[in-house]
This record gives sequence, C-alpha cells and structure tokens, in this order.
Amino acid sequence: MSIQAPVSIEDRSAPTGPGLRGSIRRRPLTWFFSLAYLLSWVAWTPYILSENGLGIWHFAFPGAGGTTQLLGVLPGAYLGPITAALLITGVTEGRRGLRAWRGRMTKFKVGRRWYVLVLVSVPAALTLTSAALAGRGPAMPPVVVLAAFLPGLIMQMVTTGLAEEPGWREFAMPRLQRRHGPLLGTLVVGPLWGAWHLPLFLTEWGGPHVTWSTPLEFIVTAIALSFVMTWVFNRTDESLPLAMLLHCGVNNYISLAWSDMFPSLSDGYAAHALLLTSTAAAVVLLIATRGRLGCPPAHDTHALPVRPAA
Repeated sequence: MSIQAPVSIEDRSAPTGPGLRGSIRRRPLTWFFSLAYLLSWVAWTPYILSENGLGIWHFAFPGAGGTTQLLGVLPGAYLGPITAALLITGVTEGRRGLRAWRGRMTKFKVGRRWYVLVLVSVPAALTLTSAALAGRGPAMPPVVVLAAFLPGLIMQMVTTGLAEEPGWREFAMPRLQRRHGPLLGTLVVGPLWGAWHLPLFLTEWGGPHVTWSTPLEFIVTAIALSFVMTWVFNRTDESLPLAMLLHCGVNNYISLAWSDMFPSLSDGYAAHALLLTSTAAAVVLLIATRGRLGCPPAHDTHALPVRPAA
C-alpha cells in the first residue's frame, strides 16, 4: 500500500532566494492568505470594538448610504484580498504579472449568454428555493426596489466584488487549480473565503440574531457557492467580472429584494435559501462535470489517466 503525500498549497519547485522576497516567491499562496486575513482583520478591529460591534469603545461609526458598513467594513475589505494579491503578484511576477492580473480583472469580452445566465439564474434559483421554504409564491417587490436593483448591483460590483474576488478567485484559485485541480483548489479557497468574514459576525454586519450556527452555515455556503464560481470562472476562460457578477448578484438580491418578496420568512431564512440553492447547484455541477468544473484538461493536474484501448 502506497502512502500519498499530504496536499500542499505551494509549489516547492518555485525559485528560491534569501530574505523576505525569497520566502514570498517560495510560498506565494501562504503569504497571500496570511496578508489577506491580517490586513482585513486589523482594519476591522475598530469597527468590532465600537458601538457597532462589541461596544468596548464608546464610539459609533457614522452611517453612509443608510449603513455603517461602508465606513466600517469596506476599508478592511479593500486592504485584504485585493491588496494582498497586488503585493504578492508584484513581488513574484513583476510588471508582466501585474499586467496579466489586470487583464483578467478587466476581461469583459465573453459571450453575452453568460451575462444573461448569471443575471437571470441567481435571482430565479433563490426565488424558487425561498418559495419552497415559504410554501407560497413570492410577492411582487415595490417599484422602488426594482428601480434600485441595477444601481445596487453596480455598487456591489465596485465594493464587495472588487474588494474580494481579485484575491480569492483571480489570484488564489488559478494557482491552486494548476497544482491540485479544480476540486481540491475549490475546497481550499471556499472555507478560507468564508472564514475571512468571521470577525464581522461580532458586528452589525452579522445581523441581530447571531448564534454559533450562523457563521458555520455561512462557511458551508461559501464552500458550496465556490464550486459554482469556479465553474463560471473556468467556463468563461477566467473572466473575473463574471465571477464578481455571480457573487454580487447573490448579495444584491438578498439585500434589496428578498425581504419584500418573502415577508412571511424571517431574515434567517435568506441564509437557509442561499445554502440550499448553492449546495444544489454545486452538486449538479460536480456530477455533470465529473468534478472538473469546466477546467481545461491541460490545467487539471488531477484528471484521471486515459486507459489505452484493449
């Protein structure tokens, strides 16, 4: 019986060198994840300790756009994944790598069917799942909600999408996928993406009724949704805007329309609906793609060998 070596997220064959730069080049993913967590969590500390969080500091963040999250959460989000990816790419790949990274970030030229698919499937799937939980069809949202839907989606793309996805999906996922394949790569990114949000459950961001199961459900949902995002990212030839649109479409629908469409359900059911929808979509994609999630064969290091014909 052979013993398989444990999975490592790093490529030990990478060029080495002395000092900090050499360490970053040997372990770019370890440095990325560490910096993404450190920069965000340190920046979020005042918000967590303020009246908007634990109340240890007698200071409240002012509201902007009807929420304190723009001033309390967004700065830390921008200092985390996207900044970490920028720094590590610059150290390990230089200007050429930064140009390639920027090119994938602005890869809007994909088939229009993908934009239609993401824009329609996200609210449709969440609506169907929520209707099943409610035992009745959705109510028509107010006109003001419909009018705000597209501007809200654009705002989500500029804030949440731009802050997070250039790191998780554009920097980390391709590197993990090349080394370990799409399945294991997603199983690394998914929980790390979800756990990155954990300190925010101590603040208004987490909602008024946080229990021990709330962050656990969130992380499981992040893992399931990551499988869907990996598939979209691969199938669109690594178009980051499409991955961002999927992520932000979920956030936008739940924050703007969900409560008006399902007034009989408490806020916690939105998380349940997202978990069920993401899990169902992930299972379907894993079965349909046999775990490849749209990854080209040349980049799937864990593809099964082809047996010669007898």
